Amino acid sequence: MQPNQAPINRRNSARSKRTGGGGPGVCAPGVAWLLLALVAVSCGPKAGPATPSASDPHLSTNGTIEVSARLAEIPEGAIFKRDLYDYATVLKYRVLRVYRGQVQGDTIYVGHYNPWKARSEAADARVKNIGGKLRKFQAGQVHHLALAVPIEDCFMGGIVNKYFGQATGPIYWAVWTELQRE
Repeated sequence: MQPNQAPINRRNSARSKRTGGGGPGVCAPGVAWLLLALVAVSCGPKAGPATPSASDPHLSTNGTIEVSARLAEIPEGAIFKRDLYDYATVLKYRVLRVYRGQVQGDTIYVGHYNPWKARSEAADARVKNIGGKLRKFQAGQVHHLALAVPIEDCFMGGIVNKYFGQATGPIYWAVWTELQRE
């Protein structure tokens, strides 16, 4: 034994060889890293869903496109209450994020059926497969949308399009619309 060296405890020495540890209270290097990683993860920010659609399966299973977009404006006369007349109105959105599918450009135009109704009440015998939790459209809101394209494949009825002749590109059909928290 060299000076200033502690005597070897044969029992701890044998354990050290089996586990890779250095004796009582000392972890193997791999275990130490694992524990450190678990502590770091548990103390860090809580992970949310990869996409907001994880909260509502309708968003991820309906339509062919899923986006978050800010409602840019509601043109005057685009939304009006008509109990005897069902229609779709086209609204302008600025795309913030695409989760599924593809859109053309940062600005898209989306048709909403019976826009004066809450999305949960908009479906009827004529247009069945639409919905959502949005109660009222307001400019500046961020919507999480499940979309289909083009609108003509989904709806054959009256369309109020205040952007006619100004916008190019397809008009998307809103299948599901949620208000997204920013």
